[in-house]
This record gives sequence, C-alpha cells and structure tokens, in this order.
Amino acid sequence: MIFENYYSEIINILKKIKTTQKGKIESASKIVAKVIENDGIIYIFGCGHSHLIGLDCFYRAGGLVNVSAMLDTDLMLHNGAAKSSKMEKMSGIAESIFERYCITKNDVLITVSTSGKNAVPCEMATIATKNGIPNISVVSSAYFDDKTDTPKLFECSDMYIDNCVPHGDAVMDITGTEVKMGSVSTAASSFILQSVLIEGAEMAAKNGAELPIYKSGNIEGGAEFNKSLIKKYLPRIKHL
Repeated sequence: MIFENYYSEIINILKKIKTTQKGKIESASKIVAKVIENDGIIYIFGCGHSHLIGLDCFYRAGGLVNVSAMLDTDLMLHNGAAKSSKMEKMSGIAESIFERYCITKNDVLITVSTSGKNAVPCEMATIATKNGIPNISVVSSAYFDDKTDTPKLFECSDMYIDNCVPHGDAVMDITGTEVKMGSVSTAASSFILQSVLIEGAEMAAKNGAELPIYKSGNIEGGAEFNKSLIKKYLPRIKHL
C-alpha cells in the first residue's frame, strides 16, 4: 500500500537528519541549555503550517515550560489561510510581532520555515540579530538555490539546521496526477525541535539546572504538579 512508501520516505528523511545534522543539533542544544540555566525563554516562530512546530513544543506533557510559541493570528491558517500566505511574503510585519514578545538576550529565537525565503521569517531572524538575541533557523537546503530579491533565512540566522525536506515538501506520486501528496516538513521539523529541546534539557540538568517540565494533565496529580509552573511563567509567556 502507498502509505508504506510514505512511511519509508519519512523514515529516510529522519535518518538523513540524524546523520547529517547531528553536529548542528548539538550546537543548538548548547544554546538552549544556556537559556534554561539562565531562566530564559525559548521562543519558536513560524508562519502558516510552520507555526505547528511551535505549538508542538508549547504547553504540553513532557515539554519544557519555558517555551513560548509565537502565534500571530494573521500569519496562521484559521483566520484566512490564503491571506496568511500572502502576508508571510510582506515586508515590515516582523518588527511589530517581535516587539510584542519582549525577547531578551537571555532568551533564544528559533524560526521555522522550510523554504526560508519569505519576508516575515527572514526579517524576524534579522531583527533578533540586531538586538543581540541568539537565533536559530530550521530550513531546507533544497531551497537555497531559489532566486530571491532578499537574503534567505539561513543567511539571516546565527545558525541553521537543515530539515532535509525536498523541494515542494510533498513526496508521494499519486496515480492520475502530476501533483504529489504527503508533506514531510512537519514531521521533520518537529523531530529537530524536540531533539534540540531534549538534548538542551539534558545538558542543563547535568550542569545542575532545575528543569521546568510539564506532566500530563490527564494523569493523577498532573494538573496539581503543573499549577506552580504555570504560575511562575504566566507573566512571562504571552499565550500561557
């Protein structure tokens, strides 16, 4: 069945990330570890479907409490999907979004954009750099040769991790059409972000840091355990 081929495609991409991006994941994890040790916030930004990566790491069981997903309604899908695609390409939006989150030098900004060539994510990373804030991007090198009038995200970031996603994202050929199905960018980028956070947490713990980690609210004592964590970070994390 075709889903088995899709499974193989995803596994192959994850294997490629594991073998080719190990060093970069480790470097990004060291930055995250330092943020944890300094009681900073890990900000994750993405437009369109890329915002899902931030959501995947935000306010969930087994996740770090000091993660803040940057969720701008105009750049998400639920308030007009086609509109969000247009706005992602508009210059001048990133600065106002950046200012609303009060990111400091003790924090880190992780920007996710598989194509890495639209204005908002690129400008977000550029603004972070100008403000002395460490910033990491998750992009696909398959888009590096695409022509653009402005610098691409990987050029604007302190460092980038390649999610190894092919040009066009979808990987499956379907009978009767030239258009492929089966996107892989969410699975690939989520694997990278979760890996960076887990490794960063382990590094920080070995350095003596106390880790703020959510328990599931659906297990006995989970909700009570999380209350003090939420109370501590509620003034600092916009969407908490």
